Amino acid sequence: MSKKPIFSLDLTQRPPRSPRVRLGGYAILARTLDKGRAVLAGRAGEYKFDCPLDQHVLAFAGIKAAGLKAQLAKGKSDSDILAWIEQSSTTKPTPWAIAQWSAYQDQRSPGDAEYQEFFTGVLKQLAPQRSDVATWFDLLDLDDYVSFGGQA
Repeated sequence: MSKKPIFSLDLTQRPPRSPRVRLGGYAILARTLDKGRAVLAGRAGEYKFDCPLDQHVLAFAGIKAAGLKAQLAKGKSDSDILAWIEQSSTTKPTPWAIAQWSAYQDQRSPGDAEYQEFFTGVLKQLAPQRSDVATWFDLLDLDDYVSFGGQA
């Protein structure tokens, strides 16, 4: 049986999908898959698979990073991965729970002082004049944009 080739974005040339992009209703998941495939292909650049952001969606979906990476290594498509998550999930989130969780993730901002300090520090480096960046997804999208030549 021949192994399927792994389609991967080259994350040294462009960012992964935004954490706002939904896959099966899940926020963050498409980005996590992009990073996992890029790691397997040796083209992840500065991006990390199984980072704290990825761990949010993995825990909610009820899957382990190692299991997901093994599925990605088989060359599975996004649709195949969604089917695997449905089958393998230990949490079995319902569609309404996924929608609610993803909506929360869209609006999640730094909570305690330590995270706020980190958030503010990164924002100062990227675009000190911007006052409209309030959520983690805002900051990630801005970082991706600026990292690949965009002007904040």
